[in-house]
Amino acid sequence: MVELQLLVPQPLVEPVSDALIGELGALSVSVEDADADTDAERPLFGEPGQPAPAPAWQRSGLRVLFALEDDATDAAALLLAQDWAAGVHVTGLAVVPDQDWVRLTQTQFPPVQVTGDFWIVPSWHEPPPGARTVIRLDPGQAFGTGTHPTTLMCLRWIAAHAGDAARRWSRVLDYGCGSGILAIGATRHGGAGVDAVDIDPAAVEATRANALANGVALRCGGPELAQGTYPLVLANILAAPLKLLAPLLCSHLAPGGDLVLAGILRRQADEIAAAYAPWLDLAVTDELEGWVLMSGRRSGADAMA
Repeated sequence: MVELQLLVPQPLVEPVSDALIGELGALSVSVEDADADTDAERPLFGEPGQPAPAPAWQRSGLRVLFALEDDATDAAALLLAQDWAAGVHVTGLAVVPDQDWVRLTQTQFPPVQVTGDFWIVPSWHEPPPGARTVIRLDPGQAFGTGTHPTTLMCLRWIAAHAGDAARRWSRVLDYGCGSGILAIGATRHGGAGVDAVDIDPAAVEATRANALANGVALRCGGPELAQGTYPLVLANILAAPLKLLAPLLCSHLAPGGDLVLAGILRRQADEIAAAYAPWLDLAVTDELEGWVLMSGRRSGADAMA
């Protein structure tokens, strides 16, 4: 395999990439900041819920994979001959050594410890010694491998409130389930009647597959699956949709039930608390790497809104 390296100005990144993949036989194209690690480096992605500082890098480095060196050199010659590709420069051509890409990818996802005896373990690993509660989960299309701080905090909350509290979890709602990891975690800790819902069909399929792999029974589907009230409602999304969903999520929260929210930056906690104030008091109960988890219990005397 051979890697063709190109320097491309921002307006040409998309047409060059399309031409390489669609017409010139490239196996893949990856794009990176050509000025990374220099004084000219500029941020591209902002914080969640905030606009991006810039729509694209001014100059991008393209790494283009071809099966053969002749394919790469022919593609470069044809590309540079196009009038519209003025400004594109070849910066290198390198042989890519053969690797076990599957094994290399797997090494990037070791088991993740949630608590002392609660672990998330990919299928290619054996559970660590002392792991009494295990979720088997492989990286997939949907969010939630257990490595993100928001997911870890939700799972820590579930583990910390299992036992006596879990006896009240006769129904559990995981709203915005992603991979289904929170729904599976609640089931592992005594939750029953678990409904996992998401607007993304890929997330629903991932949740269904992960539940099967873990031997747990839960229902998964679109948001319409959520009906009635639940003693435990979990939502690990982002601050903006959590504010919009406040009336809906609280309508599904049973009197005396617990609401657990994540996907919130520390500076967003006050606005989330204000959005949910008509129904219950939310407080920050965990914090990790700039993210917070907020939870609250609805008064048993409250009528459902």
